[in-house]
Amino acid sequence: MQLLLDIAATHLRGRVRQTVISIAGVATGVGFFIAMSALMEGSQRDLVDKIIDTSPHVLVKDEFRTPPLQPAARLYGRGAVDLDGLKPKEELRGIRNPRARLAAIRRIDGVRAAPLLRGQVVMRHGGKDMTAALIGIEPDSYRKVSDLAGDMIEGELDHLETATNAVILGDGLARRLGLGVGDTFSVISPAGILLQMTAVGRFHSGIISADDSEAYTLLKKSQIVQGRPNVINQIRLRVEDVNAAGDIARRIERQHGYQAVSWDEANAQILDVFIVRNTIMYTVVSAILIVAGFGIFNIISTVTHEKARDIAILKSLGFEEQDIRRIFLAQGLAVGTVGGLVGWAFGYGLCHILATVRFEIGWVSEMSHLPLYWGYPPYAIAAVFALLSAGLAAYLPARKAARLNPVDIIRGAA
Repeated sequence: MQLLLDIAATHLRGRVRQTVISIAGVATGVGFFIAMSALMEGSQRDLVDKIIDTSPHVLVKDEFRTPPLQPAARLYGRGAVDLDGLKPKEELRGIRNPRARLAAIRRIDGVRAAPLLRGQVVMRHGGKDMTAALIGIEPDSYRKVSDLAGDMIEGELDHLETATNAVILGDGLARRLGLGVGDTFSVISPAGILLQMTAVGRFHSGIISADDSEAYTLLKKSQIVQGRPNVINQIRLRVEDVNAAGDIARRIERQHGYQAVSWDEANAQILDVFIVRNTIMYTVVSAILIVAGFGIFNIISTVTHEKARDIAILKSLGFEEQDIRRIFLAQGLAVGTVGGLVGWAFGYGLCHILATVRFEIGWVSEMSHLPLYWGYPPYAIAAVFALLSAGLAAYLPARKAARLNPVDIIRGAA
């Protein structure tokens, strides 16, 4: 075997320029594959982490996936009856028997739950009116399902219970209203209820839409403002295994009837975009490695043609077809291996260059640098792809070289 490798190395050294170009082609493909994979995977993981951290793993809402039929439709749905001008039965929105449902949900292993009442209100201060989402919470249970306590930049979550009609505002909302901690302002609900409330803190989640439009108060205060005593319209869940959120949501929906949406269902469109984006990225970058494979094919084919007499001599000395095939396959794999190793270093360097890029995005979330994934899978995938492309590129000329008849070669030379 050592002799076969020595012959393969001799052939590669005989065409140094072509060998270096082929290695450079493989290294370029591997390097860009690693850099693009690190960038795509890093941005995907960063966005998913933000979604998981800032949104509920499962959200139970006072809605039904399939709206229930009205009494008349249930009674005469299959009869030959035509109902015109039917006034639907109006019911108070909200999750019925919330305490019993909360207790049942909390008995599920690995699940923490907190009740909410979310509603739109108008906040008025200094002649400015702003529409905002007022979210009523119970601080003790809500800190178990949310990072709101860690997002506080002024005040504390517990201050909701120490001040009268206390509210914690998103920093963007507070800034637009001109509110500071300790200021009093008016809150008007769609029910026509007006309440004077006091800002006791500000939070900053990094999600612009939340920071500019959300405010938190005690659940009881939100029920008073909304005119919905003893009512909640959401249950927010955090689960230990985020990958099991979908199964837990379906289980809750079957047991309680209310729509339960897991984080991956709520963001299904974003996750689908990731699949399309990754497919495009891997296709484009893989094309570079395929082009590099043509370079390997070219150099092995050229060597096969130029070394025809050498092949005849080797076969006349007793080398078998598989030995000749191994010689030329070893050349292709050597180019792929060296190109892969150089590509690793090139890709690692590109990742460090991308890590130094700084910018700001302020219309969706705050980001100051490119999120990169530094794990080993992109390196392993790139190396395997490089070796496969190099091996396949070398196989055809290697097979052709192994089938050459030494007698025909010698006669042709004569």
